[in-house]
Amino acid sequence: MKLDAIQEKFILHWGEMGTRWGINRTVAQIHALLYIYPRPLSAEEIAETLNVARSNVSNSLRELQGWRIVKLVHVMGDKRDHFESMKDVWEMFRIVLDERKRREIDPTMTLLDKAVRRVAVLDEPHEMNYVRRNISEGMQQAASGFDDAATRVFSNAPGNYGTNVNFMVMDSQWETAETLGDLFVTRKCFAYSRDSQGRTVEGREARHLMDDALSRVEATYQNLDSFEIGLTDVDHYFEYLGGVSKAVELRTNARPAIYVCDSLSPQTRVRSLEETVRLETRSKTLNPKWYEGMLKHGFRGVAEIENHVANTFGWSATADAVDPWIYTEISKTFVMDPIMFKRLLDLNPHSVHSLTKRLVEAHDRGYWNPEEEIVERLRDIVADLQVDMGAA
Repeated sequence: MKLDAIQEKFILHWGEMGTRWGINRTVAQIHALLYIYPRPLSAEEIAETLNVARSNVSNSLRELQGWRIVKLVHVMGDKRDHFESMKDVWEMFRIVLDERKRREIDPTMTLLDKAVRRVAVLDEPHEMNYVRRNISEGMQQAASGFDDAATRVFSNAPGNYGTNVNFMVMDSQWETAETLGDLFVTRKCFAYSRDSQGRTVEGREARHLMDDALSRVEATYQNLDSFEIGLTDVDHYFEYLGGVSKAVELRTNARPAIYVCDSLSPQTRVRSLEETVRLETRSKTLNPKWYEGMLKHGFRGVAEIENHVANTFGWSATADAVDPWIYTEISKTFVMDPIMFKRLLDLNPHSVHSLTKRLVEAHDRGYWNPEEEIVERLRDIVADLQVDMGAA
């Protein structure tokens, strides 16, 4: 079978995307071929079209059937097995997510729960076994049983996702930092474990158990697993690491030590959150090579710069981890410089308004205290842009 240039490009791209999701390239390419082809294909046709070994095709088809997105069918007049892909892309994504949960998330959560329980029953003194000590204290203080005291895996209620801390921060819909920490626990206080009889406990609301577990936390931690996505690229990092850190602070009356692990470099480095925010700010937001590269993308590039500033602000809101000089340099680079300000304004006035407004909010919430003339200038810009955009 002969593929046209567009089909070949799609198949190659799908294969590349598969590797990013931990799927073998050949498996992903075979799925792409079956997805775009109008009729079922035999293993021989697949092997010939993609120039792949027949045995490799057979193994890949078995894996795709295991994912439940490819099925075996029969064609009239042909004794060979044929295969076709599911065509409904939304149903396909739902099935893939369900399978990944079943294959990866569920076993991991079960393993974590088992590990806690096994360590908790080891015959060791409390000064050597903190897990056993904490569970014993929990049972005594709360008069709870072993199953409750040993619960350590919490997440959303079944069917829900996220903490909503990011939305509250981005929309400025909070008055005190305590609100953010409490929201994190409200969204994440559903227990996932097994009881002493081995029965599954999935999504039981247990706020008191999560409160008790967080009250003993001294450090929080995040692993960076991508060169492309850092702490200020997306809001999910401060939503989770920032959210849980604030929740711990509220329950221990002390800010936990917050660490970020860079496991992508040849020598793995563990840094404090503050150090990581400084590093990312210098290498991206305030790096001329980075923001000039963004500006080449016009409207979208300015939006990306504003997005980094907003995510940096998120670390102030949830963890108070942003040095004041960072906001000063951001304002000097993008707002106080008249040439740069005009470039940004011509490309995307809406993002410029949001960026400037965020700097004012950082001052109003006490994260940054620049000279009064800078604050007044920022307020004037926000007011002027609000009028201009309203008139437009």
